[in-house]
Amino acid sequence: MTAQPIHPHGPERVPRNAEGIAATLTGERRMEFYRELLAAAPEEAEGVLRRWWCEAMLDTDPAGDRITAAALDGTLPTTTVADLLRRRREAGLPVE
Repeated sequence: MTAQPIHPHGPERVPRNAEGIAATLTGERRMEFYRELLAAAPEEAEGVLRRWWCEAMLDTDPAGDRITAAALDGTLPTTTVADLLRRRREAGLPVE
């Protein structure tokens, strides 16, 4: 028996690099991204890319408006870090 992922893995909507992130952002947000990335020290650049990749993924999420509304309304399902770590351990996933 094979396991199927809950969320199918296809090509990511936003490539995990500066070019992919910038292509998704528009106008002032793209300029803000470039300003932050160019001002970042080398050891901070990865964090800047990771944060803006998350922003770009949220911007392109087909359910993004629904998720944002649920977060603002306080109805977005949440979990504790302890539960998340337990589930990852049970699944054999890293928890570092």
